[in-house]
Amino acid sequence: MSRPPTIPAEKKLRIVLSVLQGEISIAEAARREKVSEQAIGNWKRQFLEGGKAGIEAGKSKPTSREQQLEDEVAE
Repeated sequence: MSRPPTIPAEKKLRIVLSVLQGEISIAEAARREKVSEQAIGNWKRQFLEGGKAGIEAGKSKPTSREQQLEDEVAE
C-alpha cells in the first residue's frame, strides 16, 4: 500500500490551530484529512514545542542524545 501524499506545513498549521481553538476535534480532523489521529497529535505536539518552525521541520526539538551528537560534530 502506498503512502498518502505529504501534507504541506501550512495546511498542518491550519489544522492544528483549528484543533487548539476547539473548532474541530482531533478525530474529526484525522477523518477529514485521511490521516491518523496520532499524526494530528504529533503535529500538535510539534507546534506546541516549536511553533510554526516545529511543524515545518516535521519534528520537535532534538533529543538530548541528538544534541550531544550535534555538539560533538561541531567540535
